[in-house]
Amino acid sequence: MEKQIGKVIHWYDKIGVAVIKLTDTLKKGDNIKIKREKDEFEDTVNSMQLDHADVDSAEKGSEVAIKLSSKAHDGSVVLRVS
Repeated sequence: MEKQIGKVIHWYDKIGVAVIKLTDTLKKGDNIKIKREKDEFEDTVNSMQLDHADVDSAEKGSEVAIKLSSKAHDGSVVLRVS
């Protein structure tokens, strides 16, 4: 089952970090899917920052930075996978 939880609003290519605007909560350990057109990949949230501070979870409306294993593009949809 998949549920949309946000959108990538910025990608930092050199450090492999996506900034995500959340439309639902997100926690460390959550499995997510990043999807844009035909490109998609799954990842696990291992580290997350809110205002440059490490956090274990973030609420709807937050903009969080997470490290990803593959490149994400601005505008990509972020889904929680269960």
